[in-house]
Amino acid sequence: MEKEKTLSTQDVADVLKVSKSTIYNLIRSGEITSYRVGRKVRFSEDDIRDYINKSKRQVAGEAFSDGAADLDLIESMRTASGFIICGQDLMLDVLSNYMRLYGVQALRAYIGSYDSLVSLYKHKINVASSHLWDGQNDQYNAAYVKRLIPGFRTVIIHLTDRMQGLYVQEGNPKKITGWDDFRRSDITMINREFGAGSRVLLDENLKLRGIYGSTIKGYDKETQSHLAVASAVSGGNADVAVGSEKIARQVEGIEFIPMKKEKYDLVIRKEDFDTFEMQTMLKIIRSKAFREEFEHIGGYDVTGMGEIVAEI
Repeated sequence: MEKEKTLSTQDVADVLKVSKSTIYNLIRSGEITSYRVGRKVRFSEDDIRDYINKSKRQVAGEAFSDGAADLDLIESMRTASGFIICGQDLMLDVLSNYMRLYGVQALRAYIGSYDSLVSLYKHKINVASSHLWDGQNDQYNAAYVKRLIPGFRTVIIHLTDRMQGLYVQEGNPKKITGWDDFRRSDITMINREFGAGSRVLLDENLKLRGIYGSTIKGYDKETQSHLAVASAVSGGNADVAVGSEKIARQVEGIEFIPMKKEKYDLVIRKEDFDTFEMQTMLKIIRSKAFREEFEHIGGYDVTGMGEIVAEI
């Protein structure tokens, strides 16, 4: 049997066509697996394949995008005695890993905020993540929970603050500064899918300014991850996109224009609050060990992590 090849940081950077600093950022954020031989960082070919496959799943929304077939996949996870957490942030992957250590078979569904809340309403999942901005009252999440989960008492638990903003090409050749630039005829964008928190933030700001999406070049071109839209801007396929600061730190050739500090929260059903699974999740989120996982990763503000911010 052929021996698996060992790869250096430069080898991996060449394969992924990024800088070595990007690889080190991926290691620090836990998004790519590595090991050490003395003082040198090394990777196996399986490590790289796993990272690429995971990135593809995020771009495809883990096959959970929109439509009945996708909800059937979530249902099959639920009937397999799984505890399902919805959302696309690395923090939720780490949370599910911690929960497995405590005996909870936590599964992940990579769908956006809007569809997560709808799935929680339909009892398809156990935990929904949300970062949906309401432009009418300048608040996050509570208004959407009220609208999308009628008739059920819910609890909103704060996870982290993240900075949302605009991805532009390095050097900002189009001199983009904010939302009003979406009026310009010389600007081409790439969009997130309907229901993603970044898409809602964009659409709410366009509505406040009387700008119709149909007038913006590229508005109808959608993709399902921050990484994908950032890569499109970096590669010159778009001038601007909306996304999180954390991803901007990982993609070469883009700059980040901060626009809005968002609340990234977890939503659960009140009736499930006292279950072993939920109390285990809360214990982990409020632990020093979990907080320290993210205190020094750029793009996360863990102030208030684990606090109950609303009961609706």
